[in-house]
Amino acid sequence: MKLTDAVATLIGPWLDRQRWMAHGEDGAATVEVEHSEVLVAPDGDAPGVLWFLVGAGPGPVYQALVAVRPDAIDLGERDVLGFVDADDGKHFAYDALVDPEAARKVAAVVGVPGVEEMMVRPVGAEQSNSSVVIGEKVIMKVYRRVQPGPNPDVEVGTALDRVGFNHLPSPIAVWSRGDYDLAVAQEYLAGGTEGWALALASLRDLYGGAEPDPAEAGGNMASEARRIGDMTARLHVALSEAFGLHPGAADEWARSTEERAASLRLGPEVGRKVAALAARVRRLAETGALGPSIRVHGDYHLGQVMRTDSGWYVLDFEGEPARPLAERRLPWPPAKDVSGMLRSFHYASAVALADRDRGDQDALAGRARAWELHAREAFLEGYNRVEGIGSLLPGGDPEGEATRELTTFFEVDKALYEVAYERAHRPDWEQIPRDAIDRLLAG
Repeated sequence: MKLTDAVATLIGPWLDRQRWMAHGEDGAATVEVEHSEVLVAPDGDAPGVLWFLVGAGPGPVYQALVAVRPDAIDLGERDVLGFVDADDGKHFAYDALVDPEAARKVAAVVGVPGVEEMMVRPVGAEQSNSSVVIGEKVIMKVYRRVQPGPNPDVEVGTALDRVGFNHLPSPIAVWSRGDYDLAVAQEYLAGGTEGWALALASLRDLYGGAEPDPAEAGGNMASEARRIGDMTARLHVALSEAFGLHPGAADEWARSTEERAASLRLGPEVGRKVAALAARVRRLAETGALGPSIRVHGDYHLGQVMRTDSGWYVLDFEGEPARPLAERRLPWPPAKDVSGMLRSFHYASAVALADRDRGDQDALAGRARAWELHAREAFLEGYNRVEGIGSLLPGGDPEGEATRELTTFFEVDKALYEVAYERAHRPDWEQIPRDAIDRLLAG
């Protein structure tokens, strides 16, 4: 049996163990290898690399990069496919991106210059892509779930670099095959800290200290939130230059949000209030006060921004990978990203609170709310002050009623999405977005 055919028999069970795999309702997906080939042939004890394009059910397509070598190496159960007997002998098959030697070979295929001489280390965090740091100068992101057409991460990053937006890592190489963008290599922001980590550190200081006012406590987040707001507005201005202005689809947004609320069965009162909010968004469109739509980040939160010595950077323009590609490339109002970051401030305050002893949580709830409001106001202050941002907002007014209504609408829409996500993956956290929905709809 050919080596690729032998390894293909192990792809399904291996995919089924991955957190980035979309499972069906019965917890297992039917997979079919659509294409396979040897990218790098094994040579003695040196690993080879095989590439697979795998369909899973009616929608998702995954790429699998599998390393093979004669003998087993010490890896976690999730990373191992197993041994196969092929025409050229017995091979140990495993995820190529967890082995520095195999990952270096993948990076050479992607086109990272000088990778043969640089140290390679996999990044443990698993999202919708897997990352490898090369020489502490380059980070290579390999997309796990792929769709035909331009990957927004590649497309938007390249376009922003072209218009001179310098708050994102510089692109170095892109690996595409046929209609699929498969991997990208970018400048690695050494020493950077994610916004989420900074927020949790700030909250730990506030919850653990004597000072209840977040403006006076150690690790005050406001100045950083203000800088994030400034960068976000500059991002939106740059995106409007790169991709232009487009009309909004208020009726479609409103209908989608109403349907999502109905599907979650949150009760008739929530349904009525969501319908009223959706009606106000439709009215903005009817009165010409909706404002333009632009390409946006699409999945914007504290985990997608990074603080370095030279300022804040925005990361990962993939959008929400579970959504169809065409939907992820649609123009949206800037309020979609703004609402994502505002929701992230709430999430950070709630998650940090959940880490405290249950007896402390009620006593600290006021500090959590104060921290969220403090960060939120600072973010909006930084955002609204950037020259040119007003022309992208409803009525041309960053602080106008129409802008507030549209932002609230997308905050509610995002919170509804979060309820669905938490219900499916982290039921203990469902109350976080439900509390936000109640608060936002109460006005």
